[in-house]
Order: sequence, then structure tokens, then C-alpha cells
Amino acid sequence: MPDVIYWGDVIFSLGMFVILLLLLRKFAWGPIVNMMKEREEHIANEIDTAEKSRQDAEKYLEEQRKEVERAKEEAQSIVETARKTSERQGEEIVAQARSEAERLKENALEDISREKEQAVAELREQVSTLSVMIATKIIEKELDEKEQEKLIEEYIQEAGERL
Repeated sequence: MPDVIYWGDVIFSLGMFVILLLLLRKFAWGPIVNMMKEREEHIANEIDTAEKSRQDAEKYLEEQRKEVERAKEEAQSIVETARKTSERQGEEIVAQARSEAERLKENALEDISREKEQAVAELREQVSTLSVMIATKIIEKELDEKEQEKLIEEYIQEAGERL
């Protein structure tokens, strides 16, 4: 084969190649580049969205941690307040019970004293009544000493039965 270059064929091939490149650039390269740019933008948007979602999730997680911590502190405060209130109420109940017991004791002592005085007064009244009765009987009857003692014994028994 001879080393002959057919410049017409070369120029024709080169011309066809340039036309093919221009056609590819106009109809294929532009849309491919545009599609690649759209894909790149889409991926960049997805990455940005994912990053924003991650940041939002971290922010929400931190807020939830703070909220849980606040709830724990509030629960502890409520428990402490309830404990103090129950202790105070317990002390008040004990103090009221003691006061009531003391009042009942004083009332009972007053009642006992009043009953005692009343019993003593009744006993005095009965003794004086008996004395008057005995004196009346003695006056009505002039008795000797034996009869007088017998009469006194009878009245004492009567008085004992009345009491």
C-alpha cells in the first residue's frame, strides 16, 4: 500500500467529523450537560435538605433533652413540696390531737371535780336530813341508851340503802 494521502478524503472526513461534533453539541451535548447540571442541582438540594433535616433533628433532640430535664426538676419539686406539706399536715394533726386530748382531760377533770362536789353536797344534805330525822325520833321518843343506839343503827342502815 502506498503511502498516499488522499487529501480530499481527509478533508471530507474532517468536515464530517466537525459537522458531527456540531450536531452532537447542539442536539446531544447541550441536553446532556443540562441534564447533568439539573442532576447536580438536585443532588445538591437533596444534600442541603438532608443537612437541614439533620440540624433540625439535632435541635429537636436537644429541646427534648432540655424538656425532659425540666420535667424531672419539676417532678422533683412537686415531690419535695408534697413531702413538706404532708409533714406539716402530720405535725398539725398531732398538735390538734394533743390539744384535743388535753381539752378532753381538762373537761374530764372538771366533770370529776363537779361530780365530787355534787356528791359531797348530796351526802351532806342526806347526813343533815338523817340527823334531823334522828333528832326528831329521839325527841319523839325518850329512849334509853340501848334503844337510842338501836335507832341510830337502823337509820344508818336506811341511809346506807339510800346511798
